[in-house]
Amino acid sequence: MGAGFWISRYLLASSILFIILTVVEYSKGTTSQADILSALAWSLVASAIFIGSKYWRYRKAIACATCSDTTPSKPKTKSS
Repeated sequence: MGAGFWISRYLLASSILFIILTVVEYSKGTTSQADILSALAWSLVASAIFIGSKYWRYRKAIACATCSDTTPSKPKTKSS
Protein backbone atom coordinates (compact mmCIF):
# COMPACT_ATOMS: atom_id res chain seq x y z
CA MET A 1 0.00 0.00 0.00
CA GLY A 2 1.73 3.05 -1.28
CA ALA A 3 1.39 6.72 -0.51
CA GLY A 4 -1.33 7.17 -3.13
CA PHE A 5 -3.54 4.67 -1.33
CA TRP A 6 -3.24 6.46 2.02
CA ILE A 7 -3.68 9.90 0.49
CA SER A 8 -6.82 8.82 -1.36
CA ARG A 9 -8.20 7.27 1.83
CA TYR A 10 -7.51 10.50 3.72
CA LEU A 11 -9.18 12.62 1.06
CA LEU A 12 -12.19 10.33 0.93
CA ALA A 13 -12.63 10.28 4.71
CA SER A 14 -12.16 14.03 5.10
CA SER A 15 -14.54 14.89 2.26
CA ILE A 16 -17.29 12.64 3.60
CA LEU A 17 -16.86 14.02 7.10
CA PHE A 18 -16.86 17.60 5.77
CA ILE A 19 -20.13 16.95 3.94
CA ILE A 20 -21.70 15.52 7.09
CA LEU A 21 -20.55 18.43 9.25
CA THR A 22 -21.68 20.97 6.66
CA VAL A 23 -25.14 19.42 6.47
CA VAL A 24 -25.34 19.59 10.27
CA GLU A 25 -24.36 23.27 10.20
CA TYR A 26 -26.99 24.05 7.53
CA SER A 27 -29.65 22.14 9.47
CA LYS A 28 -29.07 24.47 12.43
CA GLY A 29 -30.40 27.32 10.33
CA THR A 30 -27.79 30.05 10.62
CA THR A 31 -24.59 29.18 8.82
CA SER A 32 -21.67 31.56 8.51
CA GLN A 33 -18.32 31.27 6.81
CA ALA A 34 -16.75 30.60 10.21
CA ASP A 35 -19.04 27.59 10.67
CA ILE A 36 -18.01 26.15 7.32
CA LEU A 37 -14.33 26.71 8.08
CA SER A 38 -14.83 25.05 11.45
CA ALA A 39 -16.42 22.04 9.74
CA LEU A 40 -13.49 21.91 7.34
CA ALA A 41 -10.92 22.08 10.13
CA TRP A 42 -12.65 19.40 12.19
CA SER A 43 -12.99 17.10 9.19
CA LEU A 44 -9.28 17.43 8.33
CA VAL A 45 -8.14 16.82 11.92
CA ALA A 46 -10.52 13.92 12.58
CA SER A 47 -9.61 12.25 9.28
CA ALA A 48 -5.91 12.65 10.01
CA ILE A 49 -6.35 10.89 13.35
CA PHE A 50 -8.48 8.14 11.79
CA ILE A 51 -6.20 7.44 8.83
CA GLY A 52 -3.08 7.91 10.98
CA SER A 53 -4.26 5.20 13.36
CA LYS A 54 -5.05 2.90 10.43
CA TYR A 55 -1.60 3.52 8.96
CA TRP A 56 0.07 2.89 12.33
CA ARG A 57 -1.78 -0.42 12.70
CA TYR A 58 -0.80 -1.34 9.14
CA ARG A 59 2.89 -0.57 9.75
CA LYS A 60 2.93 -2.47 13.05
CA ALA A 61 1.04 -5.37 11.42
CA ILE A 62 -1.51 -5.42 14.22
CA ALA A 63 -4.41 -7.65 13.35
CA CYS A 64 -7.83 -6.08 13.15
CA ALA A 65 -10.56 -7.87 15.09
CA THR A 66 -13.06 -7.32 12.30
CA CYS A 67 -10.63 -8.49 9.63
CA SER A 68 -9.89 -11.72 11.45
CA ASP A 69 -13.61 -12.49 11.59
CA THR A 70 -13.97 -12.24 7.83
CA THR A 71 -10.93 -14.26 6.81
CA PRO A 72 -11.62 -17.89 6.09
CA SER A 73 -10.32 -20.21 8.74
CA LYS A 74 -8.78 -23.61 8.21
CA PRO A 75 -11.35 -26.37 7.98
CA LYS A 76 -11.60 -28.35 11.16
CA THR A 77 -11.20 -32.09 10.80
CA LYS A 78 -12.36 -34.69 13.21
CA SER A 79 -9.65 -36.76 14.73
CA SER A 80 -10.50 -40.41 15.16
